[in-house]
Amino acid sequence: MMSASLLCLVLSTASHGAVVIDRIAVVVGKHVIKTSDIEKDLRLTEFLNREKLDLTARAKKKAAERLIDQEIIRQEIVTGAYRRPTDAEGAAFAKQLENDRFHGSTAELDSALAKYRLSAAQLREELLWQLTVLRFIDERFRPGVMVSDDDVKSYYDGHQAELRRENPSGFTLEDLQAKIRQTLEGEQINQNFNEWLEDARKRYRIEYRQEAFE
Repeated sequence: MMSASLLCLVLSTASHGAVVIDRIAVVVGKHVIKTSDIEKDLRLTEFLNREKLDLTARAKKKAAERLIDQEIIRQEIVTGAYRRPTDAEGAAFAKQLENDRFHGSTAELDSALAKYRLSAAQLREELLWQLTVLRFIDERFRPGVMVSDDDVKSYYDGHQAELRRENPSGFTLEDLQAKIRQTLEGEQINQNFNEWLEDARKRYRIEYRQEAFE
């Protein structure tokens, strides 16, 4: 009789014909995160960050935490009926990446993806998800943000050295107030989002399968 633990394993065949065990790594509510999900997230993240591929246990645990956050965000988007970007917007984002990093060459992009064992379809899916998260954060947390003129003035007065480095030709408060306001709004949005996410994590049953990270 097959054991319950064995039933938690999904078998897939690698390109060289060997059998790879795809374990359940984390359970978030009713959603399962598998070791293959973690490895794909690592490959995509490190590709986009231009980092050397790292598949160590420590890196996998960091990727698992990202995927837990993503699942919580995904559930909030579904229940809140937030608007999603279109496939066309995702394709445009992918094309922008191709133009910015690979001289507009699909062949160069595909070659770089191959080094991380990724496909163009996986990249497009990831970029579309990133757009989805950014839109959710903006719609969910921007309406509660308020930046006063006093806040802008305080930032201006307290960051003179930094502002001089960024604007060596000179500047005034009037010159920079729109940019400062945008910076402060972004900081508040990020703070509100992080506080929400920390609280949302407490409402989910998160179960780690440590053997999947060994």
